[in-house]
Amino acid sequence: MGRGKIEIKRIENSSNRQVTYSKRRNGIMKKAKEITVLCDAKVSLIIFASSGKMHEYCSPSTKLIDILDQYQKTSGKKLWDAKHETKFLEEDNKQLNFIVNQQQLTYENVREHMDHHGYHRAARADFNSQMPFAFRVQPMQPNLQERM
Repeated sequence: MGRGKIEIKRIENSSNRQVTYSKRRNGIMKKAKEITVLCDAKVSLIIFASSGKMHEYCSPSTKLIDILDQYQKTSGKKLWDAKHETKFLEEDNKQLNFIVNQQQLTYENVREHMDHHGYHRAARADFNSQMPFAFRVQPMQPNLQERM
């Protein structure tokens, strides 16, 4: 005995709708994986539940961006326009500017630190020139090997 046909319409009962969604989502994911293995097909599947939760599958041999680029070239449909690309570039630019500013601050801190220690080194050299001759460590006799 075969399965009975159901009318394709929205399921009103929310718990029944959720159970059906979960079962059908798992089924379509399984089919996507099977067609990838059996037919060496490039498959990408994205499902958004009514709650906003995302489920995805992408063939192991490919990347989603590659599939989207191929779709855009083949179908001639623009998936995103220049406005969206500009938005992404602006966000990248903000992140890069933030990193540059952090590195600039780090560089300035290191430079200040080095200048501070350089100041002390110069003060030490000045102190050495003022130190009495008797306290300086110097050999009493030149190297004996140099005489021969």
